Amino acid sequence: MTAGGEVQGVWRRARREALDLLELVLLPGLAALLPWPLAFRLLRVSARCPWLYRQACTQALAAAQAHGMAPDSETWLREHRLMMLVDHADLYLARTRSDRWLRRYVDVQGDWGVRDQAALLVTFHWAAGMWAHRHARASGLRPHMLLARQDRGGYVGRWVLGRYARARARAVALADGQEVIWVPGAMPALTSALARQEQIVVVLDVPPDQVKETAPQQVLGRRVHMPIALPRLAVRQRLPVTVFTLGLDVRTGRRDLRLYPLGAWDDAQALSARIFQEFDRIVRERPAHWHFWSVAQRFFADRPVSAAAFADSPAPLDDGQGRTSNSA
Repeated sequence: MTAGGEVQGVWRRARREALDLLELVLLPGLAALLPWPLAFRLLRVSARCPWLYRQACTQALAAAQAHGMAPDSETWLREHRLMMLVDHADLYLARTRSDRWLRRYVDVQGDWGVRDQAALLVTFHWAAGMWAHRHARASGLRPHMLLARQDRGGYVGRWVLGRYARARARAVALADGQEVIWVPGAMPALTSALARQEQIVVVLDVPPDQVKETAPQQVLGRRVHMPIALPRLAVRQRLPVTVFTLGLDVRTGRRDLRLYPLGAWDDAQALSARIFQEFDRIVRERPAHWHFWSVAQRFFADRPVSAAAFADSPAPLDDGQGRTSNSA
């Protein structure tokens, strides 16, 4: 590499790190310093900046439009940016606020439906779910989050992003009051947690190239291949399943935690179909709140990806903002 090329490389790296610092730390970190209503108003103003999360938002909008989920592109983009800012802000809120914040700003519909028993708690990469973990713990649950390992090269050349991702994993563990369970290699820890009558939290909307077992489902009017291993585990062990979502009121910043206890099932395909009915519903309800529009082509591939492709995958799915997919 020439001296000029080295200088350009250093400049690009510095620019990327500075942008990560702004997008992942400085702007969302205002939530730790200000009352939430004021912080949220500032985040709403910031969401009007077209250069924030530019690449991810451009890709996300194109995919959403292709699926008829973004009739007003400017409004959609502002809401998508706001959702990303709030999701990142929740890291700093979770580390600096007590459960009083939960009681004040989170509206709850339904019940977890499990008490002192092993269970599967299912959610999606939609809206901002951090405070659902705090609510589960406050409700007497002992959940373990299932997370993809972060040591497989996904953050090469992005120091701020790597530190942010590790801080987020620690924040989830603190919110749950339990260690996260890392994938791959999760089975011993997962089995032990279930034997102790604890709960497993999994984010199930994962592209087929991230998992070994998939099954066809209908999502947004299309046939897709979604993870099936954990629904099969729930059926084998007669685990009760609860689906949960944590939405955001884009006008006020209040949260809407919805809990759907589904009980135990004896048919994994039927259980998976029921789970993805909820996914389909929330994406249609608030399309801009789905974080993985930017990689939607991987969800809607014509055929499922083989287990061999999974084994050759160099790193877990990363949406560019520090969220890695949770293997299921």
